[in-house]
Amino acid sequence: MIPTYARPAPTHSTVAESATEMLSTLAAIPAGHPSRAALRDSAIEAWLPLARHLANRYSGRGEPTDDLIQTATVGLIKAVDKFDPDRGVDFAGYAIPTIIGEIKRHFRDRTWSVRVPRRLQELRLAITEANSTLTHSLGRSPTVADIAAHLSITEEDVLEGLEGARAYNATSLSTPISADGTTELGDTLGGEDHEYELAETRVALGPALATLDEREQKILTLRFYGNLTQSQIADQIGISQMHVSRLLTKALTKLRTELSATF
Repeated sequence: MIPTYARPAPTHSTVAESATEMLSTLAAIPAGHPSRAALRDSAIEAWLPLARHLANRYSGRGEPTDDLIQTATVGLIKAVDKFDPDRGVDFAGYAIPTIIGEIKRHFRDRTWSVRVPRRLQELRLAITEANSTLTHSLGRSPTVADIAAHLSITEEDVLEGLEGARAYNATSLSTPISADGTTELGDTLGGEDHEYELAETRVALGPALATLDEREQKILTLRFYGNLTQSQIADQIGISQMHVSRLLTKALTKLRTELSATF
């Protein structure tokens, strides 16, 4: 009777070797070959534990774990499709930064309430990781100096990153800010002031008015500041209403010319 032997359970190393062999075989199969799609799917499935492991490292940061795993899987697929074994880099060494990059891009593009520069977004992630690491190693909350030394950056950079992190979450305008709850954050916002649009015009108007003679200035003042009619202006100055109309038109033409030259 021929003895039988139990087949040894696959170890982590043998699984990794098998998955790596799949990728080497996949790279040798031309695009469009019938067997390529099935082998590609098998390679992705074999490396899914790596994607899940990396996604779990970023859990607890405000994003659902399922979303992070999905994002990590996208990064894994990109790594499988772009991996070239001839470059002398093992797949794990290529896939890990690709997957992590995809996860960080997810945080950068999807979770910020207010768009801030990419440098500040990445700085916030680095500060968050440093804070967690230092809290564990120091047994206390790290200071700005501790974080700066850990990341090899200046304390000003740390403060800038912490300030930029305030844009990560937005506060609702309906948030109560008074003790009795009757005043909301939105109530403190100022209304639109259209007077600012006229500020430059008012600044330029002074020199433009100075180009008019005394009578023209007086007619404009009575008409637009005193709100008098042309007939009332004529009675006050002692000229005809028609003459007032001509002088008013002449003065306004001068002002338009001066202001158009300014702007």
